[in-house]
Amino acid sequence: MSAVASERVSTIVREPSTTRTAAITAFAAGLLTLVLLAALHVLSPEFDPSWRVVSEYANGHYGWVLSLMFACWAVSSWMLAFALRPYLERRTGRIGFWFLIVAGAGEALAAAFDINQPLHGVAGLLGVGGLPVAALLTSIALRSSPTWLNQGKILTRIANLTWIMVVAMVASLVLMFLTYVHAGGHVPADGRSLPLGTSLPTGTIAIAGYADRLLVIVNCTWAMAAAFLTVKSASRALV
Repeated sequence: MSAVASERVSTIVREPSTTRTAAITAFAAGLLTLVLLAALHVLSPEFDPSWRVVSEYANGHYGWVLSLMFACWAVSSWMLAFALRPYLERRTGRIGFWFLIVAGAGEALAAAFDINQPLHGVAGLLGVGGLPVAALLTSIALRSSPTWLNQGKILTRIANLTWIMVVAMVASLVLMFLTYVHAGGHVPADGRSLPLGTSLPTGTIAIAGYADRLLVIVNCTWAMAAAFLTVKSASRALV
């Protein structure tokens, strides 16, 4: 690295060791989020993954594992925001930073308030809606950061998958609802989840559960990729 580049790095990232630690924490928390999601699939097989969304695990025997999963997700988002902040000099990046904070707040709310509580809807809006915006804005901003050496291009590609998965999840939910009603399914008057043991009528197109799980995987993958690249960037600043 040239002397000019080294000076630029030290100006932007004044405490690379702290940034590196935050990024490693974000990566580990994101990975643990995915491990806990996989564990719920094994621990609670009564929830059909094709149409039961992740939040419904709260109604099983291992709701605490779901809460821990959401808590880890929140830690991942917040630690990533802390790690990325020194690189986000542009206005676009700063806006993305705050959306990442908001997404983490949504994930933390989901850990405290399960699907049976009104605030869970707010949590979903903040988390599911905030992270794609954060991913896109921060990834675009990082593409122009000299310390990232154009690695932001990789993040931008993954970031596009985050909003695509939101569209896919909404579309799959609408499709399931319409085909469920058309097939003669009964929608609970209280708006709650269908009881365990319920079978969907023939003709229902049920892929919403898969879309929901894939959304979690894609969002965590983006966060882990961002954390990994931040570790690399901060490590160069330590040289």
